[in-house]
Amino acid sequence: MKLPFYDWYRSLVRNSKYRWLVIAATIAYLFSPIDLLPDMIPLIGQIDDTVILGLLVAEVSSMLMDRLKAQKETTTASVDGKPSEDAVDVKATTVG
Repeated sequence: MKLPFYDWYRSLVRNSKYRWLVIAATIAYLFSPIDLLPDMIPLIGQIDDTVILGLLVAEVSSMLMDRLKAQKETTTASVDGKPSEDAVDVKATTVG
């Protein structure tokens, strides 16, 4: 199920200009006693916190996976610029 504000939240988190502000605001919302659905109502009060936390974890983990994948592609590039499965990055120094 795709939430209506999912694309909006995703674009804000992926924008490097607002990324840390959105992450900090999300964490502040999670710890804030003021919620869209009051936490005093059993089960229903935790739904908004769970959805927001799920969005944050999903987006941050997706960004990290994309970054690791891009980093792996740049380190496995061979001499002609094409990715190679057997390319090894070795930085050797002589001792003596």
